[in-house]
Amino acid sequence: MEYGRSLGSGPALEHGSSRVGRWLRARRIRIAFWIAVAEGILIVFHAISWWAAIAVALLVVVGWFGLAHRLRSDTARQAGWIAAVSQALVALVPVFVLIVGTLALILVGILAVVALVLLFSSRD
Repeated sequence: MEYGRSLGSGPALEHGSSRVGRWLRARRIRIAFWIAVAEGILIVFHAISWWAAIAVALLVVVGWFGLAHRLRSDTARQAGWIAAVSQALVALVPVFVLIVGTLALILVGILAVVALVLLFSSRD
């Protein structure tokens, strides 16, 4: 044995994990985010109905909480987690569009009121 090196000095592996599962786990947040971005773009451009997106998100998230503890495969658990998180993020897209749209309408209304006040207060 070399000096300073012991048998347990390598990286610890989780019991029951697989190579693909570990790869997915290391990248799962990034993967879920980009899936949500892609689906969000499809929703914004009306390629996917936002009602359908909400329904799928609800089914996937409820399915994850109902079935996750039964999954034996590490890869399946990681893929399921990625699917559930990406769908939960996608469910936020219609809410975000609604909030941004409402704020835009409020801003246009404020600008219209300011313009009317300026027009009526001018001394022509």
